[in-house]
Amino acid sequence: MAAINWRTINIDALDPESAYNFDLSTLTPTIQPISTPDVQTLSGQIRQLLRGGNAEGALRGALENAPYGADEQGKALHTTLVTECLNQIRATEMSPLLQRIYQSDGGSELCDTLMKYLYKGMGQGAASHTSGNVHGGGGGRNLTPQATGGFTQAGGRSFGGGEGGMSVFLSWHEKLVEMVGPGSISLMDSSADQSRTSKLT
Repeated sequence: MAAINWRTINIDALDPESAYNFDLSTLTPTIQPISTPDVQTLSGQIRQLLRGGNAEGALRGALENAPYGADEQGKALHTTLVTECLNQIRATEMSPLLQRIYQSDGGSELCDTLMKYLYKGMGQGAASHTSGNVHGGGGGRNLTPQATGGFTQAGGRSFGGGEGGMSVFLSWHEKLVEMVGPGSISLMDSSADQSRTSKLT
């Protein structure tokens, strides 16, 4: 009888209740694939709402139909769409709009989705700004933490393109944290939610 090296035996494989014998893929929600043309069609429908002056309906529609199953191009198109919706909403309308969304059916999930798009937008803006500083100089702007858990900029807020785009994300982030608390931020950092978060990127 051949000698057995007991140190090489995987005892977890012998335990029927061990996570080693559990199919972890069953914990991942099934994501329906979405083609880029479908994302473009959805974007066109939502932009019609924007052109009609219904920015709140457009933002809600964009958040309710986040294309988790799309490819990188489709996700990038939808991120741009969400950013356009945010740009169309005045600063004075942010808090009332967020309150209506948060208090509606499924509002908590929509706020979580919005938080993910804000972080994605801020990440892209920070990367672009860093690249601009490396290649073309240009001064950055100071960010200071607020008691609400959000951030603000030293100076006036701009709701245009370029660096103003980062200001939009920061302003929405501040209002969203004021409305729902830091729970959405904790959710962004939790390991259990990383798989869902990554589907936006």
